[in-house]
Amino acid sequence: MMEAIQFILAGVLVGFCVGITGVGGGSLMTPMLIGIFKIEPHIAIGTDLIYASISKFCGSLVHAKKLNVVWSIVIWLSIGSIPASFATHWVLEHYLSQSTEYKSVLTMVLGFMLTLTGISIIFRTQIEQFFNKLRKQHENDIEPENLVHQKKFFIVLMGLVLGIFVTLSSVGAGAFGVMALILLFPKMPMIRIIGSDVVHAVCLTFVAGLAHMSSGNVNFHILGWLLVGSIPAIVVGTLISSKMPEKLIRKILGITLFLLGLNFILHPTKEKPKPPPQTALQIQTQTTKSPLV
Repeated sequence: MMEAIQFILAGVLVGFCVGITGVGGGSLMTPMLIGIFKIEPHIAIGTDLIYASISKFCGSLVHAKKLNVVWSIVIWLSIGSIPASFATHWVLEHYLSQSTEYKSVLTMVLGFMLTLTGISIIFRTQIEQFFNKLRKQHENDIEPENLVHQKKFFIVLMGLVLGIFVTLSSVGAGAFGVMALILLFPKMPMIRIIGSDVVHAVCLTFVAGLAHMSSGNVNFHILGWLLVGSIPAIVVGTLISSKMPEKLIRKILGITLFLLGLNFILHPTKEKPKPPPQTALQIQTQTTKSPLV
């Protein structure tokens, strides 16, 4: 029972932070599962992918209902990300899962993504100012919806990159998707960029989570307790977000994620050394030996 309470509290903490700051749950949940609860990296990543798809699903319904989703962007992103996710998982399963470097690769990629996420959170104001200048320079451009067909190659390429990194680390579907879409469509209203990114993130994390599930990398016991804690906390955090020092909390989160990322890069989780297999001669020697009488 104590273990269940710990996972519920972890869900509450992550859900509350997501509700206040909008920071994706993956960037918080996965390092918490690995660092605090000592969950194996592949189990933490697989569990968090399913967690993210469920926790973001309600938000995607709201965006879809309010017509904040550019479906053509979601489709072209998915054309790149979903095959890339399956291909990445196939490589992990068939070439890396039996390797002693398997856990090191996962934690180093996770560290890289966490470091970038932390930097993007810490310097969010400067990044937004840069994007606002970019928007003003494109005021007379063609309507963004009409540019989707022209830029479909870059959208598919962006989806491919997201598919690889999200499958490897469970981090990046939100923050990096939004930044890339802003660069591609600087004139598009921010709410439509966020809505499109959230819907695509639900699709990608669900598909990547299913791939990990097929390999047994999802712990449903942990997943259930995390959702019990996080879903109410997301609602509460969203409702009181206007009364909280959001900028200060973002800075703390950004620095924490940056430091966690560096730690994973510098000290990746390593496979425990296995005892050398015994030879037939050693086994025979052990069986023939008997204590002196």
